[in-house]
Amino acid sequence: MPFNAKSGKFSASINTVEIGCGDKKITIGGENVLPFYTFDAPVENAPKVGVEITDFGLENEPECIKKYYEGCETVVDMAKKAASFEGVDFLSFRMEGGDPNGANKSTDELIAMLKEIAAAVDIPLVVCGCKHVEKDAELLAKAAEAVEGKNAVILAAREENYKNVGAAAGLAYKQLVGAESSVDINLAKQLNVLLTQLGVDGKSILMNVGSASAGYGFEYVVSTMDRVKAAALSQGDTTLQMPIITPVASETWGVKEAVASEADMPEWGNQEERGIDMEVETAAAVLAAGSNAVILKHPESIKTISKMIKELM
Repeated sequence: MPFNAKSGKFSASINTVEIGCGDKKITIGGENVLPFYTFDAPVENAPKVGVEITDFGLENEPECIKKYYEGCETVVDMAKKAASFEGVDFLSFRMEGGDPNGANKSTDELIAMLKEIAAAVDIPLVVCGCKHVEKDAELLAKAAEAVEGKNAVILAAREENYKNVGAAAGLAYKQLVGAESSVDINLAKQLNVLLTQLGVDGKSILMNVGSASAGYGFEYVVSTMDRVKAAALSQGDTTLQMPIITPVASETWGVKEAVASEADMPEWGNQEERGIDMEVETAAAVLAAGSNAVILKHPESIKTISKMIKELM
């Protein structure tokens, strides 16, 4: 009896979302198969890779990152350099210094920096907050205004501040809204519902369903992504058909395997290689689980993941 392979193509599909504008805009989503299942149906829009910089510039970066920005004196210089790295599709600017429990930089200072970056680069932008709910409500609303006309991703609205962020980004200034939930399919769905009830177009929403570095509760991230994609495609759940974007850099470059010096942990080997390995392993895993875009930091990680995506497509 001949073997007849069953197609894994679904009648439902992930929303197609364009980020940025002009010749450098990118498109993610649109697939109606599981990640990289190109043997079941063509995947028109490959996953995309972004590079992250923060308002701290090189101040808090490991030496293995700093060397790639040699000659850069300002954050804007870094943005220009980052945009030129091989494999980069978009730039992510994290306003980390806005955290009231940290540097507590003013909103005006951070928005001024964002405006300079937006004027200096022509690739799509993802604007991230400081992970402080109250400060982000103000910061990301101002950011949406500052990059008006850029069709940027404002990452991220959370359940506690979605009205402020969603109204400014998704309604007033027509940006794309990143919906951030905490590694739970029900929370992801609930936030999408809240944003659409607010009036935000569901096709202008991307999801960050949670992230972690490989080895740090990472199985929860993968299982959540698997469940989200299954519900979106096999069950046709329109409240979960938004593309997924995953910040990997801020997770992987904070764990001890990536930052412990060779002097402290000689048995672990070269620190730079460890950091790259952690970032590549994490990015590859979330892409295989269903992420449509990842945000990385090290140029070698970006190059490697970009090549992996091309080979699998």
